[in-house]
Formats: sequence, structure tokens, C-alpha cells
Amino acid sequence: MSRPELAEALEKADLIHDHDALRSAIARMGQEIGKTLTGSSAIYLSIMQGGLIFAGQLATEIDALLEFDYVHATRFRGTTTGGELKWKRRPDLSLAGRTVLLVDDILDEGHTLNAIREWCYAEGAAKVLLAVLCEKRHGRTVPGLAGDFVGVEVPDRYVFGYGMDYYEQGRNLPGIYAL
Repeated sequence: MSRPELAEALEKADLIHDHDALRSAIARMGQEIGKTLTGSSAIYLSIMQGGLIFAGQLATEIDALLEFDYVHATRFRGTTTGGELKWKRRPDLSLAGRTVLLVDDILDEGHTLNAIREWCYAEGAAKVLLAVLCEKRHGRTVPGLAGDFVGVEVPDRYVFGYGMDYYEQGRNLPGIYAL
């Protein structure tokens, strides 16, 4: 099966948030997180692959002591519908007794984020905070799961760019697009 072309998707898509709006949201989030973490340190866990672009930019906006690691778990593997969670990499740092900041591109239904959050608690994390660039508010999110720090809201449509992919393409687009 050949994958759809990104150029064709971009022709049909609406630009939802441009680069300037996203940079402003990330700066705001960094300030909020810095205030929340004042006087403490946290483990900064980027969720690959989608969280990579956002996580790197957000980290430079946070005025707090952070230790960095990453986790790679996915339910999508190049598709648009989620399946069973597959762990590709767990963090090396011990989470026991620590505050963990999970950083990802989007909170949609939240199954992957919830599974990673629960794993962090099972590893002994004292507190797990969620920082997401975008959040869809549609009523299908895992009950009790919400971003502690949210950059922007996106419509209940297929979104891509700024870390989110369109059939493994377009993660590096400087804005967020919706089909």
C-alpha cells in the first residue's frame, strides 16, 4: 500500500496554529511549568517520536532543575488508528520518589499517555505532570486524564505538523494543520 502524499494533504488542510502562535504558547507553558517546579527538580520525559520537536523547544523555556530522559511507546506505528501499546524504550533514570514531567505533542483520547503515566507511577514516581502542545476536547479522552500544561487546543479533526505526522510525514512542518 502506498502512503498518501503530504503535498496533497497540505492542499486540502487548514492551518490551525502558525509558528508564531505555537512559539508563544510554548513560552507561556515554560513559565507555568517553571513556577510549578520552583524549588524542586523533575525528570523531563519526552515521548518519542511526536514529542521531539515540541519537547526540545519547551525545555529551553523552563527555569527549573531538570534531568532528561525519554520514552518511546506507540499505538499507531504509521497508521491513523491506535492498536495495542508497544514499548520501544523505557527511561534509564529511576523515577522513584521523583516528579516526572511527561512531554508529548498531543492529548487526543489519551490511551498512550495514560499508559505511560500509569507506568511512571508503578515505577514509584511521586507525581506525574503532563505537558502537551495540543489538546483535543471532544469527550472521548480517558476519564480523569487531562493536560496539566496545554499549549493550544485543536479541533476534533485529523491534525499534523509540529511533531504530529501525516503517515510518518510532516512532523517538521512549522505549524499545525487539520484535515
